[in-house]
Amino acid sequence: MAFSFRGRTISKVAVIGSGQIGPDIALHFVKVLHGFDVYVTVVDIATDALEKGKAKLFKKVDKGGQTGAFKPNDVEGMKSHVIFTSDYNELKGADLVVEAATEDLPLKKRIFRQIEELVSPEAILTSNSSHLEPERIFDELKIKGRSLCTHYFFPAERNPAIEIIPGKDTDSKTTDFMMRFYEAIGKIPIKVGSRYGYAVDPVFEGLLLACVQCVDAGLGDTKQVDYVASKALGLNVGPFTAHNLTGGNPITAHGLSEMHDSLNGWFRVPERLKKLLESKSDWEVPGRGEKIEVSPEKEKAISEELMGAYFAIVCDMLDAEIITTSDFDLLISVALDMKPPFSFMNSVGVKKAFELVETFAKKYPPMPVSKKLKEQADSGKPWEILDVLFEKKDDIGVITIRRPKALNAVNSKVFSELNGYCDIIKNDPTIKAAVITGFGNKAFVAGADIKEMAGLKEPAQGEHFARLGQIASAELEKLGKPIVAALNGFALGGGCELAMCCTARVAPKGLKFFAGQPEVNLGLIPGMGGTQRLPRLVGFERAAEMIRTARPISSAQALEYGLINEEVGGDVLERAIVLARDIAAGKVKPKLIEMGPLPNVPDKLPDVDLGHLSKAIDALAVQAILEGGKMTLDDGLKNEAHIFGQCWTKEDNRIGLKNFVEKGAKSKAEFVHR
Repeated sequence: MAFSFRGRTISKVAVIGSGQIGPDIALHFVKVLHGFDVYVTVVDIATDALEKGKAKLFKKVDKGGQTGAFKPNDVEGMKSHVIFTSDYNELKGADLVVEAATEDLPLKKRIFRQIEELVSPEAILTSNSSHLEPERIFDELKIKGRSLCTHYFFPAERNPAIEIIPGKDTDSKTTDFMMRFYEAIGKIPIKVGSRYGYAVDPVFEGLLLACVQCVDAGLGDTKQVDYVASKALGLNVGPFTAHNLTGGNPITAHGLSEMHDSLNGWFRVPERLKKLLESKSDWEVPGRGEKIEVSPEKEKAISEELMGAYFAIVCDMLDAEIITTSDFDLLISVALDMKPPFSFMNSVGVKKAFELVETFAKKYPPMPVSKKLKEQADSGKPWEILDVLFEKKDDIGVITIRRPKALNAVNSKVFSELNGYCDIIKNDPTIKAAVITGFGNKAFVAGADIKEMAGLKEPAQGEHFARLGQIASAELEKLGKPIVAALNGFALGGGCELAMCCTARVAPKGLKFFAGQPEVNLGLIPGMGGTQRLPRLVGFERAAEMIRTARPISSAQALEYGLINEEVGGDVLERAIVLARDIAAGKVKPKLIEMGPLPNVPDKLPDVDLGHLSKAIDALAVQAILEGGKMTLDDGLKNEAHIFGQCWTKEDNRIGLKNFVEKGAKSKAEFVHR
């Protein structure tokens, strides 16, 4: 048994280095791959490092077992599938190698010369570097096309962000595979151009320098600056505290020194950092629960200086064209858990952001003022930050909803972007078909954004909200070309409704929790077509049970019901692209939604056990299902939207939405059936 994906089979993963991050990288691999009988081998020449690394990994696995994060069988399975060794010959048979040794170029080159002699020509070789360009690390390899850099973030087994850095010699197929592979195993991979420090470390290390400059300028002491930085930039802990926690001072000093020559003259190693390293001390930072006093004037001065530095650093990288605004926002918000830079600039105003950068650059002249930031400020428009991505793969248009923090939940912004891509697909004669998918390995679309609905106050607003969603999602149905939903994970509520607008649907094999219409849990009925399309696809009885009880079904049930066309073992996106081409070519003719009235509408629906659910809301759901079945699909949708609005006449609607917002999806609302 092995992990097979996109034509590759991975039966063994090797991690070189059992220091600070190697065991955590190994833990992530063994956590997600041991169920496929994939072994992870950690190699280090230092016996002490191996012992500490193994103890660290096993301790985290045991803790996961104690907290319930891992099942008992998984605890034993993970431990039995990881090997710590000093024997480099154990690398033989590895299909993927991640080098996680010290950030030392000669050492890395020496390691890869040794690796290349031991693994097959097909094995992928990566370096978990935080700064070094792949062209420098891999320049002596015989087969350069199978190599690239991967930059994990602390803690590597839990932080989902990962930078993927191909070099000029990296084969595009290698890059594409690694992007999809990491997404499939739960990471958020972001492709970044090859430049010293990549995208994140100039921010992480540059902000430490900016904080030191604030202290040197007398704006505050390290405690005050650390406190203000966390508050102004949305950090859980300030830059000084973060460096203490991660032991990052030595690598930051080295990085700042190299960035001075590689990026721009503002980057440098400040004297305070040099002295700290000489004395082997930590930064003086606020203690747990310690109250830090900072005058409003000082707080404003520190905040504006740090914002100027932050915006200047990220826009300099935008000028270098190593990353997009949308990718950078997502990467920073996940990797460093701070305010995403371009959304942050939009919130303060791009013109104001430009002024802060200009002020900062005048104070510290080596810092360049971004040309793209000036152009954006002059335009008077905010930065474009996309939640939906589009890529043309030969004759197929691929749409990806990417909101991983919200499990790809749809909102008005998502619909606006979706409609723009639908126009592109319609008007491009070279695009024969399309595919829509969600980002990640958990959810296609978790539903509609509840926060938007929770703000509605009256029936007319509810009806208008539903119609907007219906019209936007129906753009997929009216595309004029086949569109296949690659359901990469569960599809709930608006996600299930969006998928039903597609020509066909494919899903991963073996998902126990897959599709459902959970709206009644919130004191609502489906409002994006669920009461109309679901009966047309799976029949009234099954549709009514799903809608009225909110119980989800498995992918196997979805196939049996006819909700999906195939269960896929492997990459659903790859299969969806093939299916879309086959439908466009007339090789496959999927069952389409009936657009007219249905001939077999029952007089009433079978009784179901509602449990705690609202009888008042259930009556509206039944009304929408039965009335809509006798209408054309278009009229049924309008009727559904009207009845959706009527939910706001019920007390249970307010109870359900309030309960969700305050207590979350797992809490059962105490409905009063009115």
